Amino acid sequence: MKDTVIFDLDGTLLDTLEDLAAAVNHEMERYGRPLRTVDQVRNSIGNGIGNLIGRSLEKGKEDPDFKAILADFAEYYTANCQEKTKPYPGIAAMLEKLKEEGIKTGVVSNKNDASVQKLVQYYFGDLIMTSTGECRGVRRKPAPDTIIAALEKLGSRKEDAYYVGDSEVDIQAADNAELDLIMVSWGFRGRERMTEYCRENGREVPVIIDDPDEITGIVKNHL
Repeated sequence: MKDTVIFDLDGTLLDTLEDLAAAVNHEMERYGRPLRTVDQVRNSIGNGIGNLIGRSLEKGKEDPDFKAILADFAEYYTANCQEKTKPYPGIAAMLEKLKEEGIKTGVVSNKNDASVQKLVQYYFGDLIMTSTGECRGVRRKPAPDTIIAALEKLGSRKEDAYYVGDSEVDIQAADNAELDLIMVSWGFRGRERMTEYCRENGREVPVIIDDPDEITGIVKNHL
């Protein structure tokens, strides 16, 4: 039995899409840029807010206002990140079971750290033992740095941990950190897209679950 689970946040524990899309379009409107659809925002999530904003601008990071838009987005989103965000069904119960089983838990996200801390504390409290967002000077996923840091904080070995995510970046991050991987089908990418990504890249398709309750059984049985 493994004793640690490290989770992605957006698309894995929390459905943050509507609040992210609203924050992106708040800045697009403020700076006179074309608005983005929810699906466009969905497909731009996963590599940090810098890439999210860059992908939302016609000129990308070459937009003359990119840095200002990015800074304003981070401030606005952190202040308004709980308007429509909610845990996916079954997440809270799953985290409660992991706690009862003595499983250590952490969150590693490419979202700005201030938002990560606010959301994790508000929705999960002591059900999550450590959480880390994008911080200056620390490489974000798919680099393994933040996952390794979370394991160190928890006093866990990579051999004893699972990583749980929903996107291509999560697959890459788990592989780079050498953690066993569990993918969720309810996130921003979905089962079909993740299966296709793995096959296109010559990677074995990982376990993909449809219900958060499956995580507890996988961890206990060390599948």
